[in-house]
Amino acid sequence: MGEIEGTYRVLQTPGSRLGVQKTTGVSTLEPGQNLSTAMASSPAKTHERDLPIKIKMLDNTVEVLDIETTMLRLAVKFFPPDPGQLQEEYTRYLFALQIKRDLAEERLTCSDNTAALLVSHLLQSEIGDFDESEDREHLKTNQYLPNQERIEGKILEFHRKHVGQTPAESDFQVLEIARKLEMYGIRFHLASDREGTKINLAVSHMGVLVFQGNTKINTFNWSKVRKLSFKRKRFLIKLHPEVCGPYQDTLEFLLGSRDECKNFWKICVEYHTFFRLFDQPKPKAKAVFFTRGSSFRYSGRTQKQLWVIVLDALSLKPFSFFFHSIFLFSSHPGIPVDHPQLSSLMLKSPLGLNPAFQVNLNAAGQGSSPLLSPVLSDAGGARIEEDDEMKRKRYPTDKAYFIAKEILATERTYLKDLEVITVWFRSAVIKENAMPEGLMTLLFSNIDPIYEFHRGFLKEIEQRLSLWEGKTNAHVKGDYQRIGDVMLRNMRTLKEFTSYLQKHDEVLTELEKATKRLKKLETVYKEFELQKVCYLPLNTFLLKPIQRLMHYKLILARLCKHYTAEHRDFADCRNALKEVTEMTSRLQHSLIRLENFQKLTELQHDLIGIDNLTAPGREFIREGCLYKLTKKGLQQRMFFLFSDMLLYTSKGVTGTNQFKIHGHLPLHGMLVEESENEWAVPHCFTIYSAQKTIVVAASTRLEMGKWMEDLNMAIEMAKKSTEKSDMLLENSVCNRSSDEVSLEQESEDDIHSSRSSLDRQSHHRANTTMHVCWYRNTSVSMTDHSVAVENQLSGYLLRKFKNSNGWQKLWVVFTNFCLFFYKTHQDDYPLASLPLLGYAVSSPVEADGIQKDYVFKLQFKSHVYFFRAESKYTFERILFLFVFPLDLWKQVAAFSLYCFLCNDV
Repeated sequence: MGEIEGTYRVLQTPGSRLGVQKTTGVSTLEPGQNLSTAMASSPAKTHERDLPIKIKMLDNTVEVLDIETTMLRLAVKFFPPDPGQLQEEYTRYLFALQIKRDLAEERLTCSDNTAALLVSHLLQSEIGDFDESEDREHLKTNQYLPNQERIEGKILEFHRKHVGQTPAESDFQVLEIARKLEMYGIRFHLASDREGTKINLAVSHMGVLVFQGNTKINTFNWSKVRKLSFKRKRFLIKLHPEVCGPYQDTLEFLLGSRDECKNFWKICVEYHTFFRLFDQPKPKAKAVFFTRGSSFRYSGRTQKQLWVIVLDALSLKPFSFFFHSIFLFSSHPGIPVDHPQLSSLMLKSPLGLNPAFQVNLNAAGQGSSPLLSPVLSDAGGARIEEDDEMKRKRYPTDKAYFIAKEILATERTYLKDLEVITVWFRSAVIKENAMPEGLMTLLFSNIDPIYEFHRGFLKEIEQRLSLWEGKTNAHVKGDYQRIGDVMLRNMRTLKEFTSYLQKHDEVLTELEKATKRLKKLETVYKEFELQKVCYLPLNTFLLKPIQRLMHYKLILARLCKHYTAEHRDFADCRNALKEVTEMTSRLQHSLIRLENFQKLTELQHDLIGIDNLTAPGREFIREGCLYKLTKKGLQQRMFFLFSDMLLYTSKGVTGTNQFKIHGHLPLHGMLVEESENEWAVPHCFTIYSAQKTIVVAASTRLEMGKWMEDLNMAIEMAKKSTEKSDMLLENSVCNRSSDEVSLEQESEDDIHSSRSSLDRQSHHRANTTMHVCWYRNTSVSMTDHSVAVENQLSGYLLRKFKNSNGWQKLWVVFTNFCLFFYKTHQDDYPLASLPLLGYAVSSPVEADGIQKDYVFKLQFKSHVYFFRAESKYTFERILFLFVFPLDLWKQVAAFSLYCFLCNDV
């Protein structure tokens, strides 16, 4: 799928969207020489019969060549069934331009609503956020559709809803909508059948298509076709005997001329090779004396070869090596034109994005989604020069001091998290009078006392650390160089709040019931989740008090491990650990139940097509991205595994950011088998259920192993369960069907379907794990979630971009698989975020040019960030959290990397 965060271009017009006028890539021209002047200055290549011709590129720029022919146009050659398979933003941009051209030329026929929606996304991509006067002026001078004035009102209405959407997001939406249209990627070739009836032939990833007018009347799938050939003007399709029976095994169509027939045959050969074969065929050996028939072979990489590269997570640029394969020059729709003088132009085309093309998203003021934003702009945050950074005051070097400082930093974050409920959410519900008095009492009478306690606790820790860092006599004598006494005193006090913590189960349940029952509360709840201060799903903040006890337990355990038994702080730390261990033991079962309920309610808000996901007894197990084999080939789907069923969904094209359920499979009677060899698809496995059989592929072999292990475990648990999973499904799943095709059939109607369902759903926060898994082709289990909430971190870090010089000091919070960035710890909401799923952590290499201590490097594809910790302790703590994968069976390899980075082999 597409990139998640990073840098984006300033895109005022299609022509300027590429950043600079000079294209990048490999070129055979001399420095300072352009294509036109090079050809003009080469008399050997210029003849009297040559004409200056223009080639219009997809971004509407024009190249001039002296050549015999007509106007040549750069066009898309292969249309993938799922634009999510296009990894590069620039590639998706070019495909979106092709859709724009097809709309203007009436190739992409669709309803008025769909046409208006497509144009609105193109407007957002090209001119930015809605401005009625600017929109109308732009539509006057730019013709997206024939007779677009007739639906101008609809276009403006749709564009008004795209505020904050980046050009990259707009391109993706254009492709998502277009791919569901029947005429997507269709190029007609006029023909007639044996009876002389006029028809149109076309080819797609599925096979050869037959149209009468604009209506598809037949599809010959590649699996049914045995041979394609042509004889003069006759195009022949030979089918497998089991398809056609013993009679008509060869279908015949008549085209206008031999050249047209041969061209269509060549296009079919290329489509079949690209979408169907694993490797491109080798060229035939040349005949010694004479030859018969065509020796034409497709010469580019196949789709499956590209998949192998992408799924093996190599850091290659897909666009750079299949540019020649997926784009072509043509003088007539569907007919390729080959010419040796085009080679330099093909090589000169951009193969990727260099820094000159890029601009920071925050700096451009575009987009509000933390998932789609960079960490921060170079202009933001506190810049620190190297000399100033080295002049920091000297702090104690004892490890106990840094552990105490971690308690302080995480306590600051925790108190801010409590304020999301006690201050901000309270204010929202009181302002709208949206919450019943009984629920107000239940919620705030339980959390207010805890909040007040931690305010006092934080002050104590701040005072102790201030003395520990100071230069008083007490500091010299070591009277304040400890934290155990503060922790013991406050853990004993916190023990008195156990009864409040035990009521959080009831609070979470009643709040969820009330939001379903009361429309006003539901509206306030959803609107509050969109505020910047609510940087996580709202109900996760209600779990923080119990989770914080787990943090105390881990931190105190580290202190006790650090001290010797004779240390003056050891006894207090050990007793404080004992107190908090008693509390966590009492609340452990409740926390597991609450975390599961919280996850189910979060998914309930983000899935379309299920009414009661929180049914009693249902447990969440894993969520993540897999590729499902459908009639259109491999399609990206989001899968959700529960203790009684497996759901698979696709991401909607509406502004709500939700996932629509395509199918559900009960675990009862399910069987899972690896099927990589059978389907010749990497990391592929088959899921057999009573309802249907589906074939899916994971992004890596590791991901496949995770899914198969969890599926088999869940199937075994379902066998032992006394509850009937089918009853749960009947009570909860709305979209019931035993027909695989009906679940997977996508059409133009999907764009406007489930309108009532969408209206009552909110635009969900885009950095929840399900959305990150979707974009990063990965998965997360409930075990991962539970471990992650116990290992949170806060503190100041220095941050540097790959191509920047200075460092920025930022307050960083690591929670829920994500880094959240603030200018200071006093800020109410994060400035940006960086989801870490899929990122690799390593130490800088020599080429990075960083000669500093305690620096680590985060990288996902081309996105690279450097972070510098203030001490060896902080550096090791961060690495411990980052490099330790959550899957226990991988921890040995991760620990080796951790030791290597910490120079502790």
